[in-house]
Amino acid sequence: MAPRVLISDALSEAAVAIFKERGVEVDFQPDLGKDKDKLAEIIGQFDGLAIRSATKVTDKILEKATNLKVVGRAGIGVDNVDIPAATAKGVIVMNTPFGNSITTAEHAIALMFALARQIPAADASTQAGKWEKNKFMGVEITAKVLGIIGCGNIGSIVAERGLGLKMRVIAFDPFLTPERALDLGVEKVELDDLLARADFITLHTPLTPQTKNILSAENLAKTKKGVRIINCARGGLVDEEALRKALDSGHVAGAAFDVFVTEPAKENPLFGHPNVVCTPHLGASTTEAQENVALQVAEQMSDYLIRGAISNAVNFPSITAEEAPKLKPFIALADRLGSFAGQVVDTAIKKVTITYEGEVGQLKIKALTASAIAGLLRPLLSDVNVVSAPAVAKERGIIIDEVSRAAADADYESLITLTVETEAGSHSIAGTVFHDGKPRIIAINDIKIDAAVAPAMIYISNEDKPGFIGRFASLLGNAGVNIATFALGRDREGGSAIALVEIDGSVPDNVLSEVKALPGVKKAKLLAF
Repeated sequence: MAPRVLISDALSEAAVAIFKERGVEVDFQPDLGKDKDKLAEIIGQFDGLAIRSATKVTDKILEKATNLKVVGRAGIGVDNVDIPAATAKGVIVMNTPFGNSITTAEHAIALMFALARQIPAADASTQAGKWEKNKFMGVEITAKVLGIIGCGNIGSIVAERGLGLKMRVIAFDPFLTPERALDLGVEKVELDDLLARADFITLHTPLTPQTKNILSAENLAKTKKGVRIINCARGGLVDEEALRKALDSGHVAGAAFDVFVTEPAKENPLFGHPNVVCTPHLGASTTEAQENVALQVAEQMSDYLIRGAISNAVNFPSITAEEAPKLKPFIALADRLGSFAGQVVDTAIKKVTITYEGEVGQLKIKALTASAIAGLLRPLLSDVNVVSAPAVAKERGIIIDEVSRAAADADYESLITLTVETEAGSHSIAGTVFHDGKPRIIAINDIKIDAAVAPAMIYISNEDKPGFIGRFASLLGNAGVNIATFALGRDREGGSAIALVEIDGSVPDNVLSEVKALPGVKKAKLLAF
């Protein structure tokens, strides 16, 4: 019996043709997603559900989806899908992360031209019969410095277009290797350098805790006077209130935004400023982009339903049902080790070596490696998943090595060690899974420690000196932060020491700053798992 797919949003009819060509029955009801009751009524008849943004795949819908095997989102964002509920049901959730890349990059370039020549304001003035030729003095693009924050898939396309326009292109991206930068023809720089030099700044990074307000009031003050800022990536990357003040003062010459903190954006601090251009999240709004994501999601879903192949899954690696029970705890461990390294490493990653020792080395380590790399990249690339992570790493020039050894340390049946080589040095973290199935960290940079992984933790690297722990604990206690568990390790007396501290709740920024200022502290990071 042929698998059945429901298309509940307005998808290109080319997707229908793809499904039929691949031997999948398809029911095309483009307005059904708006009627959640009707969707819940019929979803149990289908093996696959193809959607865009109008359909909300909630836990209640998934409860009725007794035969559902895969949800395919034509586009990047999967905020309208309950990922945990889908995973619990064994439903694969796929997206199409690369279908909108060219379109979004072109929109950023279009907004840059609109800013440089004041096109929207000049158009409105001219059509009003004013002919204010002397009012709209623009600037040339040629020979200007284009600063790109986030040089991944979309950012690299913008870089190519900028170079074609004879601009000088500089890029800040912790995951951009010097080799990849050379291939692209861009200069890799630190953020402060980019802020000081760029005539135009364009953002192409996802919104994560690390990138939120990356253009804060403090960083906007570091920009070159007369800079123009373009954001076609995510609302929240720029402090909108601070940017309005910088525009009012004249420090920032102009801004062009396609995305906003609150959408739909009915009102916004940037609205009404004469040097601001705004569009209603049009980055992916071209005929070609919509066709691309529709074709891609149809191909991916068909491949999974007919052949069992998984592409761009956001919630599960490519493993069989027989392998899943054995792999599951080690997938969680690999993800936590990668996430730890991704949150601790500050400079560009050149190489990752993952060593599997003991029984874990006999499992499907490709799935474990994908999970580790996804965890490593996720702090700065929120859209990365276990399937796309190896390709994303390769795109950024990161070398990935896997090593398997038959025997582990005598104390452990299985051991996974993740070693990350960066421009600044090497970092390693090792972990295992005990009989309770929970991941544990047992060494950091060859210093032994025994720590369960908790949702919120503080990692500290410091000099081993008397009194440090007391001062640290007092800082947290005075701030009302409760310590749940405390794991310590050191290489030798008076040498290097580490601490992994599980906390309840969050830590105020000023408290973390005070921790970093304690004598002997080399690094202090708030980690989230």
